[in-house]
This record gives sequence, structure tokens and C-alpha cells, in this order.
Amino acid sequence: MSDRELDILLLGATGFTGALTAEYLAQHAPPGLRWGLAGRNHVKLAAVREKLAAIDSACADLPLVLADTSDPASLDEAARRTRVLATTVGPYQQYGDPVVAACAKAGTDYLDITGEPEFVDRTWLAHHETAVASGARLVHACGFDSIPHDLGARYTVLQLPEDVPITVRGVVRTNAAFSGGTFHSAIGAFARGRQMQQAAKERRAREPRPQGRRSRTVVKRPHRDAELGYWLVPLPTIDPFVIARSGAALERYGPDFRYSHYAGVRRLPVAVGGMVGAAGLLGAAQVPPLRKAILSRIEPGQGPSAQRREKSRFSVDFIGEGGGRTVHTRVSGGDPGYTETAKMLAESALCLALDDNPPTAGQVTTATAMGEHLTRRLIDAQMRFEVLSVS
Repeated sequence: MSDRELDILLLGATGFTGALTAEYLAQHAPPGLRWGLAGRNHVKLAAVREKLAAIDSACADLPLVLADTSDPASLDEAARRTRVLATTVGPYQQYGDPVVAACAKAGTDYLDITGEPEFVDRTWLAHHETAVASGARLVHACGFDSIPHDLGARYTVLQLPEDVPITVRGVVRTNAAFSGGTFHSAIGAFARGRQMQQAAKERRAREPRPQGRRSRTVVKRPHRDAELGYWLVPLPTIDPFVIARSGAALERYGPDFRYSHYAGVRRLPVAVGGMVGAAGLLGAAQVPPLRKAILSRIEPGQGPSAQRREKSRFSVDFIGEGGGRTVHTRVSGGDPGYTETAKMLAESALCLALDDNPPTAGQVTTATAMGEHLTRRLIDAQMRFEVLSVS
């Protein structure tokens, strides 16, 4: 793809998270990187470019590419112009498939920040084989879903002996707020439980399993973790499925890899309240009038202020066990949903465009596509990966 006009094209730069990603690239892209902005409104794209030029005067010449998710021809043209296309246009179940299709066909590497399991399974079913043939790497969930968890689990596995059964549990804690886009995506996923299960079933029936090895998620009831001192509440997110797929793809995870995923809460009443609230949203999402009323309260494109994001933090603790050894690691950083997600998406794009990653193609995870190099990039970008104890 050395003859492509651009190294990276960012689709959705006029949205909340897209604008943060564009700002990060303006601040951190190396000299000579050929990147551009894509969207359906030239006036809005030009306004974003003007703001970026105030950060780096070289951004005044950024190419602007008109691309609309309702116009497949425009997406095909955009995909053919770049080596890597990163998109923040969601909900992905509604807008994402044509973008994946264009990249898979053109042999263009694709990145997004989705946390929608049904979308990820459907795109594997529809586009994985095309991407394998074209050489495209389709990498979903390149934000808080699921980079800290996927790369954190990999980092933990590397601290344990090789060729032994390994169990890992990840425990997430954050004080962050969420944006309108994230809220709409979550409610949309809650409303499509049956379709999500069907997509997962169809993928399981077609996806090859590793020979002579196992990699799986394990769901346990809420309980208290004596080692961490938290009440653990299972999290129904995409993260454990991503990690299990990394475990299936990478032999370093051992012959029998098991992963469990939780939110960590210090006080039991808070844990109970969170489960009740989640159950209420899940139930309301099944009733169209209630779902509409809930969604009307927060519009897509809205997000927390810079001051709120500055106060937000996240941590993911991992307890890994294997070969008689137990290791406690942690991945941590700032505001997970927006500031750090923009950083993670931008660094993922830079990693695919510039680094000597393992040869792979098709729909793959971050750990599989660029685990070592992306981990190093994020550490250099002030995200912490640390070993707290080994016994």
C-alpha cells in the first residue's frame, strides 16, 4: 500500500471523540505522516482543520475527504486513498458495516472504538474472509473497550510461565462520565439481546478453534475478592470476548486459558445498586416508548467537559495464575472514555501505519495485531502497565 495517498484517514472527526482523536494526532503525529480528515460535511471538516492548525500549522494542509456511511461509493473511494482508516462514527451497529466492507475490499487496515458485540460478530461473518484475501487488518474495540483489558491480559500472561494452564481475572474501576454516543450504543445493544445472541451463535459455528488448546471466558456470580478487597460484579461488556479471542490466537496464553471480567466496588450496597440500575436500563430498553424517552435525555455528540475529564481516572487490576505462580498487574490512566480512548485509537492507527507488527490479516484483536508495539506506544504516552506483586 506504499502508493496510497495517505497513511491514516480519520472518519468522524467532527464528532466528540473524533475531534479529540484529531487533536491528539495534531499534537503527536511524527513529521511526514500523511493523514487526513473524512466526513460527510465539508464545512464542518474545514472548521475542525482550522482548529487543528492552531495546534500545528502543518495541519492547515490536511486533506479533507467527503465520505458518508450511507454512500458506499464514497467509502470505497476513501478506503482506496489510505493505508489505515480509523472511524469514530457510531453507533456502529447502525453506521459501521459499510465502512468495514470498504476497507476489507480495498485491503485497507480498519480501526474503530466499538463496544458492540453484535456488530463485531456480524462483521466477522460478513467481511473476515474478504479481509484475509485482501490483506486488510480489521481491528475493532481500539478504545477503552477493549485495549486496556486486552493488552493488560496479554501483559499479565507474559509474567507467567509458558505452556501451562492460565487463569486471569480483570477488575475495572473508574470514576468517569460517559458521552451521548456511548449511551446510545449501550441502550441499542440492550434492546438487541436476541439478535446479539444469534450473531454470536452463528460466529461460533463458523469460526475455527485452536487445535489442542482452549481459550474461554468464565462468568461467576458477584462475590468478594479477598486479595483485592473489592466486591466483584460481572461486567456484560465486549472485553472478555476480545480477550478470549486473543487467547485463542496466541499460543503464549497456554493450553487452557480462562478469563473472568468484573467491576470492582468497595461497598456491597453500591454493588447492589449498580446491578439494580443496570437491570432497570436493560428492561426499559426492551420497551420502545421507554427506550425513546431514555435516549432523548442525552444526545449523541455530547460528552463530559474538559474539566470533568481531567478529574477522571481508570484502573484495571489483573490477577493471573499459572504454573504455581500468581501475579498482580495493573493498567491505569486518565479519563477512559474520551481522553484516553482518543489516545488509544490514535496510537493504534500510528502503530498499524508505522510499526513492524506481526504478519496477520482478517478480523483480529489488538493483542494479536500489534500487542508488543502498541503496549510500548501507550507506555510512552503515559498509560501505566505495572507488575504490583509476584508470588
